[in-house]
Amino acid sequence: MPFPLGCDDAELWRPRQIEASKGDFDPSEDPLDHYVNTCGGQKALRRILIASNGMAAAKSIMSMRQWAHMEAGLGSSGILEFISMATREDLDSNADFIRLADKYIEVPSGKNVNNYANVDLICKLAQSEKVDAVWPGWGHASENPRLPAKLKEMGITFIGPTSPVMSVLGDKIAAGILAQTAGVPSIPWSGDGLKAELTKDGTIPDETFKKACLFSVQDAVQCAERIGYPVMLKASEGGGGKGIRMSKSKEELETNFVQVQSEVPGSPIFMMQLCTGARHIEVQIMGDQHGSVVALSGRDCSTQRRFQKIFEEGPPVIVPKSTFKEMERAAQRLTQSIGYIGAGTVEYLYNAETNRFYFLELNPRLQVEHPVTEAITGVNMPATQLQVAMGIPLDRMPQIRNFYGLSEKDRTSRIDFMKADYVYPKVHCLAARITAENPDDAFKPTSGKIERIKFQSSVACWGYFSVWTHAAIHEFADSQFGHLFARGEDREEARKTLVLALQNLDVVGEIRTPTDYLVQLLQTEAFKRNKIDTNWLDGLIRERAVRLKYEQGDVVFYAAVLRACRALQAKDQELLRSIEKRRLGLLHQVQGSCATEVEITFEGLKYHFRVSRVSDDAFVFKICDTVIAAQVREQPDGSLLVSVDGSVRKISGSEEALGLRLRLQGVGTVLLPTIFDASELRSDFNGKVMRYLVPEGGIVKKDEAYVELEAMKMIMPLKARATGKLKQLKGANSIVQAGELLGSLELQDPSSVQQLIAFKGHFVLPTKASESSSLSFGAQKKAMLALEGYEVLGSAQELAQAVFQKEEWLSEEENVSEQLQAATQLVECYLQVERSFAPLLSSGSEDLAVAAVLDADAGSAGAAVAAQLKTLRAHGRLKFRSDLVAAVLEHVKLLPAHEPREMPSVTEGFLNREVSQKTLRLIREEGHWKRLGELVAELSELPNIAGYSPVLLPARSLSQSLDRQPWETRKNALRNALKVLRTSSTLQAAAFSVFTAAARVFELQKGSYVDCSW
Repeated sequence: MPFPLGCDDAELWRPRQIEASKGDFDPSEDPLDHYVNTCGGQKALRRILIASNGMAAAKSIMSMRQWAHMEAGLGSSGILEFISMATREDLDSNADFIRLADKYIEVPSGKNVNNYANVDLICKLAQSEKVDAVWPGWGHASENPRLPAKLKEMGITFIGPTSPVMSVLGDKIAAGILAQTAGVPSIPWSGDGLKAELTKDGTIPDETFKKACLFSVQDAVQCAERIGYPVMLKASEGGGGKGIRMSKSKEELETNFVQVQSEVPGSPIFMMQLCTGARHIEVQIMGDQHGSVVALSGRDCSTQRRFQKIFEEGPPVIVPKSTFKEMERAAQRLTQSIGYIGAGTVEYLYNAETNRFYFLELNPRLQVEHPVTEAITGVNMPATQLQVAMGIPLDRMPQIRNFYGLSEKDRTSRIDFMKADYVYPKVHCLAARITAENPDDAFKPTSGKIERIKFQSSVACWGYFSVWTHAAIHEFADSQFGHLFARGEDREEARKTLVLALQNLDVVGEIRTPTDYLVQLLQTEAFKRNKIDTNWLDGLIRERAVRLKYEQGDVVFYAAVLRACRALQAKDQELLRSIEKRRLGLLHQVQGSCATEVEITFEGLKYHFRVSRVSDDAFVFKICDTVIAAQVREQPDGSLLVSVDGSVRKISGSEEALGLRLRLQGVGTVLLPTIFDASELRSDFNGKVMRYLVPEGGIVKKDEAYVELEAMKMIMPLKARATGKLKQLKGANSIVQAGELLGSLELQDPSSVQQLIAFKGHFVLPTKASESSSLSFGAQKKAMLALEGYEVLGSAQELAQAVFQKEEWLSEEENVSEQLQAATQLVECYLQVERSFAPLLSSGSEDLAVAAVLDADAGSAGAAVAAQLKTLRAHGRLKFRSDLVAAVLEHVKLLPAHEPREMPSVTEGFLNREVSQKTLRLIREEGHWKRLGELVAELSELPNIAGYSPVLLPARSLSQSLDRQPWETRKNALRNALKVLRTSSTLQAAAFSVFTAAARVFELQKGSYVDCSW
């Protein structure tokens, strides 16, 4: 744990060693035995079975190890040993708790009744592994009284309450009756006025218990009519948002009753009046084996969605300190009176306007938000559970004593927790749950792979996750897989810290998370001013008051960028595979590899983009009359950096069954849904069909629920998008994937279905830095890219003309030199590809030529295959390439005639800068002319076939022009040859020279006359 309990205060967090008096420590004594004996405990527990998974298992192991090393001073290895249970799904998902454990045992897969909630299996493993204790975590079997009872029979310690106490307090109905008996205020509910004395075995009499239960829909309706709508329907064995529904009407109640029964099968069900405008306040209690119960401050968990906590914070500053002290004392009396042992949470509903509180329920276990308590009290909760199980009194535990402000030197004085006051927390902690839920679709659960989680804990914000990299959230897992805890001197500082932490959290994979939505919530005025209640968030969701803020044009354009890049990458990968397998028709396949079309549908409009790849990382997007050029660079993590006119944005995303999930830097995650036919009823997530709510052939109305699916331990209804007759396509208990068809509708009115409208007009990209959008390519770069086979940015003539455009800041000679160099490089680029193909094309078909070129590099792989793709891509555009080179040659002809130039003279042995630059330029120019002559001569030798025909005539003409000597030189050569003819005895040699010179004159200067009368 990077910072273990949420605080770096030196006084609060300084590691403390248990020091014995001189002479009372036996070096041969085991450190853990010594610690337990020194603190007044009964027995050391070393080997612990973790009967849980996910967040609970990971946190318990980290916390207990941290305590053993830092607080108890027991060393870091071998003192405590953890054995974990692990299903195949958890193993495959790379769950972090398996890595943290010393040993894992694979258990049956599937629902938790097969594994983590299976009491008989847990006890069997505990016995076979010879463990000293079992830690149950939260959820699963943590509230099943059979587990502590059976473990007690086996002589194995259960880290938690005893079985009778768990039975009476762990059951929400029994706890309500007991609270009424103890005089704790209660709101109207199905057990109004019931009181009971505990039986000998510590339970509520069965007859009294049943009076508070609802056994049928009819019972629920009658109770609701008595206490008044809206009402809360609850399963007493539920929790974490499961088995709880709010109903405003009889119709909702009838549907919700069946859902609650399905979510928590076999659990008793009760009802309570919905307390509007109330806050959810918790008191964290811990009881020991010696009759003491301590209240470790509390938490405010009022930010809830469907009764599932979103944010938790502490201390609960909304409650006056005096009122909260009453809550703590009531919780202590309630639990102490029945000998409560271990961690528990007493929950209240609190009305800030009236300053009154009402008992809600008691959870006889540790809760997932317990690190909030750790942050504000300095008490390691799992480690304190372990010490309680070892029989150590609460007032002998160093962290508890420190919480009460006692001196380190005073290790044994008694603390009366019902009278003594602890030191009020000096920090505020605010926590956020990270869940695999889709905020764009009513927070429905999602499952799938997680590539990585990027989060850096700091002094101000600590977080932990059940999975990290190359992991997954499987269908049987809890939707929560992470938790962040921010701290500050006050609530506002903690809020700002949490906002920053959430903005820096990056979860990449197939699942959805509400991280961006949480940031929006934290920045609402109501949350800042702490003017919220338990219904606040559900109201915002209903009204869609908190929405991701984005520009529609940005979402559409960057979605097009992502899809276009992925499409072109897919084309490249297919081409590479084709090259490796030497498939026929490669040239035809490669010709469209730099262009694609993308369609984006968003908010009722359909956008059609034509996309051209003009270089490795540059693209041109055309939509209607708008052209947008963008440079795109792929990052190692798969994200894209998109630059448009100097504006750079990082994007990433993934295609899912329901649409494109786009992540925009500075905005968040936006879903661009796939538009399905309204008659198709599809699943929004992975899950299991529980039941259809509309019979086969029945009429389902628009926005009416037609089926219930179970996902991530929740029952979720799905609604129809149109009215029609239902045809069911799945059976009960069918496993379905997101996007899979569940049914079809015979539409009642097909014309009522919303139609998509094609976008027309001028497309506006809000993030553009200027009105125009262009790439910063020079003329030569554009021509070179066209020769390499990318989509062209103009006609051949336009590209060539741009290359030979004079630059005003250069002299005439300098312009000629630059143009000559550009022409040489362009012709060289053309020939680099065609040297391989030309000899083969003159004697065979195109496919055979391609095969021969590839076979010449047989056995190549990786970069070599990629190079072959580049070669094929270039040759695939042979016609345009030849036209471009021909246009370049025509412009070369217009350059001033090439004549040898006299080099600048150097005076007095001094070479100044001007002379030096001119000399170098002339040397380069002579070299370019010479090289260009060689390349043009090579061009003129290309076979006379259709692809090369545009370049042959200008190449041969220019080759002859470049090969000739200046006129005076040739005239003098002819004169000298004729003189030799007069005097030379070697008539044959002289004649050869004469006719050679004459041939050059009359061939290259057609129509010219050479005066030889002399």
